[in-house]
Amino acid sequence: MTALLVASTGGHLAELHDLVPRLDVPDRRWVTFDSPQSRSLLEGEDVVHVRPTTTRDLPGALRTMVVARRLLGSGRYDEVVSTGASIALSFFLPAVATGVRCTYIESATRTEGPSLTGRLAARLPGTRLFTQHRSWASGTWHYGGSIFDSFDAEPARARHQVRKVVVTLGTHPRYAFPRLLNRLVDILPPGLDVLWQVGATRIDRMPDGARAQVPPAEMRGAMREADVVISHAGVGSALAAMQAGRRALYVPRRRAYGEHVDDHQVAIAHELEKRDLVVAREADEVTFDDVETAASWSVRSSPDVTPFRIEKL
Repeated sequence: MTALLVASTGGHLAELHDLVPRLDVPDRRWVTFDSPQSRSLLEGEDVVHVRPTTTRDLPGALRTMVVARRLLGSGRYDEVVSTGASIALSFFLPAVATGVRCTYIESATRTEGPSLTGRLAARLPGTRLFTQHRSWASGTWHYGGSIFDSFDAEPARARHQVRKVVVTLGTHPRYAFPRLLNRLVDILPPGLDVLWQVGATRIDRMPDGARAQVPPAEMRGAMREADVVISHAGVGSALAAMQAGRRALYVPRRRAYGEHVDDHQVAIAHELEKRDLVVAREADEVTFDDVETAASWSVRSSPDVTPFRIEKL
């Protein structure tokens, strides 16, 4: 039998990909959206691509459910595992109806409680529920550790000059981040070598060379070579920076400015700053001194630490 690993692209897919070694799913098939990220991360894997759905996209969710019913109707699958978002429910509903076990792992961004998808998944009978934060684990939600447990940050002996910078504002098609881009155009001195991934963000003073999306392999290489990474507070961006050895300057989007659906990025920024894994700042307050501070730290991974555990419940 085979497990279906289901996730939206972006941070949800990045988390699920990093969790695979701990999930005991040697026979697996992925379901996600077709994107440069999914093609890069899942190269060599068995993948089914479905049409992208956005936040609270009911028609898209129903369209995906048609694919889910077809796959699950084959009888090949004994489990569906997901880190979200709405694509999870499109598969969980027919899975529950056909007796296939469902496991939902809430994103590490949800530091204070489950997302809307998580709350809905919790209503489905027999669904196993995991949180990455001990603070809100309960009889319903089981704590399995965090994907960030295997990372540690340490300061450099001396602050070195910043020459190469990677800026990534995420690639979500609906949410721009002009406050941060305007601020960075103001504070980054001329002459720096900057890779700009700006997603849907557009401002009057677009920086030279700004790109909506950078291929993942190129982004990973650029982060390894950069002196500092400046990122919106997405989990995928944080993981990529840490895996490259960088302590990112991490800037959360705010719901009040229409930058995201809620303020979960604020919460994860605070959580990762408590771990010393990022330098968290508000978009309107970022200074070049913050850039230099982030550049003066490095992050390393500890292979002996198991960052997530799913027990047999």
